[in-house]
Amino acid sequence: MYELLAMGLSLAVLVVLLRFRVRIGRAMLAAAIALAVLLRVTPAQLLDTLIVEWQSRPLSQGTPYLFVSLSLLLILVNVFGEIMQETGMARRLVPAMQSLFRSRRAAMAAIPLVMGMLPTPGGIMLSAPMVRQLGDHVGVSRSRQAAINFFFRHQWEPVWPLFPAVPLAQKILGVSALSLLSRNILLSVFGITAGIIFLLLAGIPPRQSNPEPHPHPVHALRDFAHAFWPIVLTGLLYAAWNIPPAAGILAAIFGLFLLHRIPKRRWWPLFKAGMEPEFVLLVLAALYFKTNLEAAGAVPQVVQFLGDIHMPRGIIIFTLPFLVAFLTGVTMPTVAITFPFLAAYIGTGAEAKVGLETLAFSGILCGLLVTPVHLCLALSSTYFETPIGTIIAKLLIPTAVIALAGMAAAISWH
Repeated sequence: MYELLAMGLSLAVLVVLLRFRVRIGRAMLAAAIALAVLLRVTPAQLLDTLIVEWQSRPLSQGTPYLFVSLSLLLILVNVFGEIMQETGMARRLVPAMQSLFRSRRAAMAAIPLVMGMLPTPGGIMLSAPMVRQLGDHVGVSRSRQAAINFFFRHQWEPVWPLFPAVPLAQKILGVSALSLLSRNILLSVFGITAGIIFLLLAGIPPRQSNPEPHPHPVHALRDFAHAFWPIVLTGLLYAAWNIPPAAGILAAIFGLFLLHRIPKRRWWPLFKAGMEPEFVLLVLAALYFKTNLEAAGAVPQVVQFLGDIHMPRGIIIFTLPFLVAFLTGVTMPTVAITFPFLAAYIGTGAEAKVGLETLAFSGILCGLLVTPVHLCLALSSTYFETPIGTIIAKLLIPTAVIALAGMAAAISWH
């Protein structure tokens, strides 16, 4: 119970500081320090946790690697955005997207949906420059831009096998991929539908009576490909050869320098313009928060507490993943922590009630979509220059629809 209280108090510190307009990176760092104090995590314990992590996990899953790779990715994405402005790519992208999709609403959703298939931490920043450019052009508020980019990017998490949480859940429960995905797709369908209704139809202005002329589809496709190929290259390098996205986007940046014949004297100013220290501080604080939880063994204690108070099965199956996802802001560790415990309620192998697994996964999604410690949400707040609470407020109804989809799946197994 104490661990749960400590987590709640540290999140309260974050919320209060954000209310006083403290920048998100500094507020997150203060919350992580508060958590360390409340859980009595000493520097020696933190170091021991990192050493064990170094010895037991692949390099690419270690905290130091994540800090370096995420920080580089965010800075380089910012540089990519600067280059789009410098070369005029951003200016041509908006009419190209509208010409190709014939709908500003479809264009706003399609960008993060496509980019959401690239399962990299902080990958939300790959679509952010495009969404912001299009949103500013058509008159969508920055808070709604952030909500659209964040919400639609995460709609593939229950079904896209490149997200490690999906095969991990399948292995823990011992069910077939088809059985798992055929139920979990309900969450994606309901989520995308809710996003269309509550984020797109309700928040994007109708077409103007005298709309601007769009380029010919061939020219639009060329402009779209011109702006999108760096993202495609990054995704292919990651999926085919497991090359870190930061390396992929760096290669694309140098490709853009050469393709657009940008003078070498402009290279450093463009890199310098993309170096935002707040992004680095935010990544550091988020990983510090996560490592404190691991060092104190706090999340397993919360799991044990919920089991000891004998909550009803359906509530446990939804609430436990929701709570762990809300407290950690990450998907795969939530599955790894909670699903072995939930297997006793869901069943395994031929006895598994897969609809209950979908209920559990809906809890994960709902927790991720409304927690201020989710790195993607924190990054969105910084990049789109809008309060994190305003973004969350716009996500509440679509997130509730995902919870209802999980409940519907759970009921259907009877």
